Amino acid sequence: MGLFKSKDERRIEREMKIKAGLRAIERSIRQQEKFSEEFIRNAQHARKIGDEGQYQFIRSALKKTAAVKKMLERQFLAIKNAMLIQQQAQASQQFAESMGLMAQEISRIFGELDLTQTQAQWERAVARAGSIEERMELFLDSMEQSAIAGGVTTTRQDLVSDEEIDRMIQADVLAAEKTELSKLDQLESEIARELGTAKQKD
Repeated sequence: MGLFKSKDERRIEREMKIKAGLRAIERSIRQQEKFSEEFIRNAQHARKIGDEGQYQFIRSALKKTAAVKKMLERQFLAIKNAMLIQQQAQASQQFAESMGLMAQEISRIFGELDLTQTQAQWERAVARAGSIEERMELFLDSMEQSAIAGGVTTTRQDLVSDEEIDRMIQADVLAAEKTELSKLDQLESEIARELGTAKQKD
């Protein structure tokens, strides 16, 4: 059945696959964020109970998770940029097709006497358009290879520094402390209101 698909059907099928790939990467990024949150909580618990061995192990896992998340984010951006370039290429293709129709119309209007000259001009235009398409394809291929190469290098854990991991853990601790202080302030306000109400009744 695939052999009998029209050009537009194949294009739509390709676009659907690309969008499905983007959604899969987005899901993976969210999954890594959940892993990071869990690792941060575990690291805080290990520190709380004084288990330095577990803390260092969790810290290493958190560092790897952050590196994987960065890699996925770079892949996501690479695909988004490639989609934009593809749209630009499609615009160039539409322009070439329109020029082709115009050349045919010009040939029809001016008749056979001008056909040789028009054909020569059109062949030069097609040659230039072909050169542009070839450069566009090379550019897309180069970008794809760069994305693949970038994905390999970003799996290294040293892309995320130890200081970044410590800040992630510390920031979460400070946020938790702030939340607890807020609850205490609210409780004190409620107690003060209750005492004020009791004094008024007396």
